[in-house]
Amino acid sequence: MSAPDVVLVNARVRAPELTGHTAVAVRDGLIAAVGDDTDARAWRGPGTETVDLGGATLTPGLTDAHSHPVWGLEMFTGTDLSAVRDLGELRAALARAERRDGWIIGFGLDHNVFGGRPVHHDLVEDVLGGAPAHLRLYDGHSVLVSAAALRAAGIDGPRAFAQRSEIVCDAGGRPTGHLIEHAAMDLMTPVLPALPPAERSARLVDLLTSMAATGLTGAHVMDLGGHDVPGLLTALEAEGDLPLRLRLAPWCMPGADREELEELVRLQKRSGRLWRVGGVKFFMDGTVEGGTAWLEHADCHGQGTDAFWPDPAAYTAAVRHFHEAGVGTATHAIGDAAVRHVLDTVESLGGGGGPRHRIEHIETVPDGQLGRFAALGVVASMQPPHTAYTRADHTDEWSKRLGEERAERAWRCRDLREAGAYLALGSDWPIAHHDARQVLATARAPRGAASARHGLTGLMALEGMTTHAAVAAGEERIAGRITPGLRADLTAFTVDPVAAPADETEAAPIRLTMAGGRITYRS
Repeated sequence: MSAPDVVLVNARVRAPELTGHTAVAVRDGLIAAVGDDTDARAWRGPGTETVDLGGATLTPGLTDAHSHPVWGLEMFTGTDLSAVRDLGELRAALARAERRDGWIIGFGLDHNVFGGRPVHHDLVEDVLGGAPAHLRLYDGHSVLVSAAALRAAGIDGPRAFAQRSEIVCDAGGRPTGHLIEHAAMDLMTPVLPALPPAERSARLVDLLTSMAATGLTGAHVMDLGGHDVPGLLTALEAEGDLPLRLRLAPWCMPGADREELEELVRLQKRSGRLWRVGGVKFFMDGTVEGGTAWLEHADCHGQGTDAFWPDPAAYTAAVRHFHEAGVGTATHAIGDAAVRHVLDTVESLGGGGGPRHRIEHIETVPDGQLGRFAALGVVASMQPPHTAYTRADHTDEWSKRLGEERAERAWRCRDLREAGAYLALGSDWPIAHHDARQVLATARAPRGAASARHGLTGLMALEGMTTHAAVAAGEERIAGRITPGLRADLTAFTVDPVAAPADETEAAPIRLTMAGGRITYRS
């Protein structure tokens, strides 16, 4: 064996199961050898860097299977409202909020803050001082904007959209300021303060560096941003290496014609050293709290019976187009009807292999659909930290909208695993914090409406961010395990993330993170 670039010693190697090995050699971005510390002495050459991990547990590199690090920069701008718990606290936060180019920009606003009231700008208008305000609700699928913001964007009444989206209006046809889903929210984009390119680049590098410090070596990016993201990443790699490996899935929205579908296929060729376009992202519905999750039966407000694609058959046809082109898909499906339709779509493609298809979120699903994931080879991609936005007593907006029976089916991660499904885990940053240890911990100890359910075992949780994440990307032959010839994406924990209690794993320092054979974080 040629001398490795790096040798990691004094480790407890999990591949992700315990192996008994204590050393790993890395060369040219790949794992070159696995053995013990005695072997490591023979591997070294004059240029080899040796890193003593001090007994840390070395695992395959953690991958966040659902994140928005570029698009999310826009969403994570302004005043952080995530700690606001009621309307009084919201009004106080807005009264002291800083302005950006004259605007009050906020993010992370919890639906529960409104205490069941309709979301309306009148609830906060008097504390804004006439300033235009744009407040993103935590789910990323709706915003509250002020009267001045509505005027700036020329929004003065309802509109029809090609996708499931709404400008909420009162009985007189006047906008309330509540804009639901992407087409309605996008009406604000031309008038909002924009991030300067240099600031965007700097913030992205800082964010990815912070992610690496929590043990992340990669992320499945569920968008291609609203800007030239391939150009941005190419420019960053011209200056140095990215702290994380990124796999980006551009969106396919309702109304896309054949040329637009073909352009998404062509985009799959774009790549860099540590990033590539891989797959296409769809939306089959929105959110429970926003009344746009596609449900088999209406929610408590009589909403939720419409798909995001007005013609679900057109969604199926688009998925078939990508499948035949060898392109995998990831579909946002929260409600039970949305999940069913995606599974029906994959079933209609027939067997015989092909690209990987996956379903994102899956917040409520009945027993009868669980076994179909494994039977059809569909990966379940779920975000355990989302459970923190609900309450164990079902007094939260998510639970109240669904009703007791459907709320009891909250985030069935363990049930899906036990039904044989591959289960990839992620954070959905900026909807929840990007800390990989928090994802692992909440997968084992779900919160809120899911807290009565059995969580994953420690090994299941680790697999969700390693081996199963690799399967979700169709990369199981090149990533996700500590095996010679596979990518040298590695994470070293100061505790064993499988054996340690969930709360200890969540708080444990990371000793080292490596992406593509390069150390991206060490403590």
